[in-house]
Amino acid sequence: MGTENKGGSVLMQRYELGKLLGQGTFAKVFHGRNLKTSQSVAIKVIDKEKVLKVGLMDQIKREISVMSLVRHPYVVQLYEVMASKTKIYFVMEYVKGGELFNKVLKGKLREELARKYFQQLISAVDFCHSRGVYHRDLKPENLLLDDDENLKVSDFGLSALAESKKQDGLLHTTCGTPAYVAPEVINRKGYDGAKADIWSCGVILFVLLAGYLPFQDPNLMEMYRKIGKAEFKCPNWFPSDVRRLLLRVLDPNPNTRITIARIMQNPWFKKGLDDKLMQNGMPMTELVPVDVDSVLSSSDSGRTEVKQEMAKLTHLNAFDIIALSAGFDLSSLFEQIDNRREVRFTSTQPAWNIISKLEDIARKLKLKVKKKDDGVLKIEGSKEGRKGVLAIDAEIFEVTPAFHLVEIKKTNGDTLEYQKLMKQDIRPALKDIVWAWQGDKQQQQQQQQQQQQQPQDEEDKH
Repeated sequence: MGTENKGGSVLMQRYELGKLLGQGTFAKVFHGRNLKTSQSVAIKVIDKEKVLKVGLMDQIKREISVMSLVRHPYVVQLYEVMASKTKIYFVMEYVKGGELFNKVLKGKLREELARKYFQQLISAVDFCHSRGVYHRDLKPENLLLDDDENLKVSDFGLSALAESKKQDGLLHTTCGTPAYVAPEVINRKGYDGAKADIWSCGVILFVLLAGYLPFQDPNLMEMYRKIGKAEFKCPNWFPSDVRRLLLRVLDPNPNTRITIARIMQNPWFKKGLDDKLMQNGMPMTELVPVDVDSVLSSSDSGRTEVKQEMAKLTHLNAFDIIALSAGFDLSSLFEQIDNRREVRFTSTQPAWNIISKLEDIARKLKLKVKKKDDGVLKIEGSKEGRKGVLAIDAEIFEVTPAFHLVEIKKTNGDTLEYQKLMKQDIRPALKDIVWAWQGDKQQQQQQQQQQQQQPQDEEDKH
């Protein structure tokens, strides 16, 4: 296998690697050519070690499962996933028209053009939602244009791996992309992925027509306040029907925010609409989730093609999945890592297996399993601790049928007692079902530093 830095090297005897297209913290993107068909592709090369260091492997895994289930004319397609000992390779559709973002940098777009891109965006987002897939990081940098000036949505679920770019003042912000994020996501409440995506589409429409962001402030907290209240002003050149639509899309209350079905019935939206667009433009087959384990966990080279056969993706639960992404987890602004009362891990085991493992551990530790419903296990200690009976909730979320996220959190009792139990008993006992602990290495380093500095603080705070 050739190294990926040299021009014209060959990857897995299948792809010729060409020039570097872009570079981020964890990934490099190269132009590639399929040796058999001569088709141009984009190859995202991800550094396994860097990704493991920051606990993002579970997110990459989710990205593969998710992207392998989506095939739509306005969504960048994932063709194949390969891995070597040190790298993961995503082979994707090559979109050479650049980012929609660069078009906006030159100034606001004509109403007809902005509407065309908005129609294509809504069509792609609606299709993904119908497959139980939510983007959660929609922004102009993730919208690419092909040769025919059609939109392609990229970077599903990979917000933390997105290319890091320099500050250029217009749409980029220092902290992830809060400018496009819905109020309920910033408030870190459980949220509905579909409604959060609709909000981002509204911000994108505003930016296309105005050439600047609706919510802007050099002070991040002030910007959050504006987003929370949906405090924005349309410039005077916005037609009144666009203003009305934007007020319904940028509604700070997710329960009353307009739905995609309603957006599609809106008279302004429907103007000049290509009917084929809303039928998703190509015959659709359900796609099979990739068996990511066999590719990524093997230390040898492995690869998997995304097969198009019948299979159904279970809807992602509406919960604060943003915490999955280390690059986008804002909780550190509000709490110190060593004070957290919850931990998360991902697992490729079926839910029943995870539940029986947790029940097993509870039995061995002489803890009572109080009840289990809706994927929540309530576990209680049998004796009074320093601050009452220790109580722990373990909640299981299905990301795909073969991939689960488990959140374990203390709901009662002494935090030190809980952390000791987690560290000495529960974590070691879970090791055979855990795919990855969330944010592990970062968290451990910070904990060690903070414990050295303030051994007494932990007690006092609780």
